[in-house]
Amino acid sequence: MIGRLAFRSLTAHPLRSAVLAAGFGLGVAVMAILLGVAAIVLEQAESPELVGGGDVLIRLGPQVPAPLVLSGTLQSDALRSRVRVASPYDTTDLYLQQDGRATRVFARGGIPSLERALDDRETRDISAWTDSPADAAWKSSSPANVLRSIDSFHAIPDAPAWESSWAEWLYFNGRASDARFYLTFLVGPRTPAGQRVAGVRLQLERNGRTQNYATSALLSDEDVMHAPDLTIGDSSVRLEGMTYHIHLDVHAPAGADRVVGDLTLTASAGRLIPPLEIRGARGWLTGYVVPVMSGPLEGMLTVGGGPDKVRPTENGASDRVRATDDEVSLSGGVGYHDHNWGFWKDVSWQWGQVQHEDVSFIYGRVFPPRDAADPERFPGFVGALGPDGPLGYATNVQISETNGADGRPKTIAISARGASLNLKMSVDVASSVTTHMAQGPVAGGVDFLQLRGNYTVRGRAGGREVSFSALGSAETFRGTR
Repeated sequence: MIGRLAFRSLTAHPLRSAVLAAGFGLGVAVMAILLGVAAIVLEQAESPELVGGGDVLIRLGPQVPAPLVLSGTLQSDALRSRVRVASPYDTTDLYLQQDGRATRVFARGGIPSLERALDDRETRDISAWTDSPADAAWKSSSPANVLRSIDSFHAIPDAPAWESSWAEWLYFNGRASDARFYLTFLVGPRTPAGQRVAGVRLQLERNGRTQNYATSALLSDEDVMHAPDLTIGDSSVRLEGMTYHIHLDVHAPAGADRVVGDLTLTASAGRLIPPLEIRGARGWLTGYVVPVMSGPLEGMLTVGGGPDKVRPTENGASDRVRATDDEVSLSGGVGYHDHNWGFWKDVSWQWGQVQHEDVSFIYGRVFPPRDAADPERFPGFVGALGPDGPLGYATNVQISETNGADGRPKTIAISARGASLNLKMSVDVASSVTTHMAQGPVAGGVDFLQLRGNYTVRGRAGGREVSFSALGSAETFRGTR
């Protein structure tokens, strides 16, 4: 019926219909031409030759510090010899005040000596444009300086609704032939007295058993401001150049056993994930960075030092036996390090990480409190790093967990699809350690699960086919949803 009415309306006034059709056709054609011209203009405007010379133009989002690219990714083994010169620049709008009128001016700023090295036609003949002390600091930035910058601790934001749940921590894990460990140096919010509650927690897996060790202390803001150089009790982290030096002196519950030792984990330029912050209502935020996706691990831990043990003898008496120390070697192993900060009230997450030969994978998803942000709008993330930097990433990610009879995850399935990444990962959970947390989005608190399992990874990352199985780590919660 509608089609018949439309046909009769058009044929009743053929001249008017013809003019209308021609007008619509002309309008569509003009719009198509304008869009095509705009695309060409935009492409030319972004040409490296037009924005200051060079062969490659790299655009960075606000979350990625330019020094991280200049002294990190571009210094990787695959790129260092191919980069003749790299120059950062930024653009903004300025306003020229003249005769009571304001005129907007497009402004672009860079480092003079580097711009000239790129043969920037706009500024190469301006002799008065010279490097400032701040420019010199950009030029002298090193991978070690960038590493320290992205791994520094943050001031607690002014967000009264969340401030009591602030925490920031350095997390390490590593594996070698003798053992595997999970290690956290954590600093919490301020107490009413103005101090910061801090703690060190070590989970050590060996001989099929998992043992927990810890220590705690009260720190001042001044103690924390030097992080990643951080001392909690008799344990410490020190970053020297590209190497983390970790000293441990922690005790089992009730002081029955003690772990003492020293470890080193060495980072490399390019093998990191840059800082990422997620923000919500009333100042809520959470942040994450991976300074060491995969690096060589060295060191030794001594387990023991507990009280003497008493054993019965054949005649009913007892004999006191001195406790013996066990040495656990982590030399020749592989380690990982990330850094988290933010407000953690009613927050949960899914996370996992696995390494195999020269490639590393990480996945994750954060579930914020509902009065800060809608958890359903926070996508998951999967990233892949190769020997010389990122291979690919995806935010079209599905993470599903299948429980066993005890309610804990038995298997985890992760799928990721993006322009540079298309793969599936599955985790067969081999062991888990549960920590009950009083806070949480449900009454009675939640259980935080740290998992160890066998990953199977299949797919493509940055044009590279991947197919392997390896042991890895994961974290999740129970009682959250």
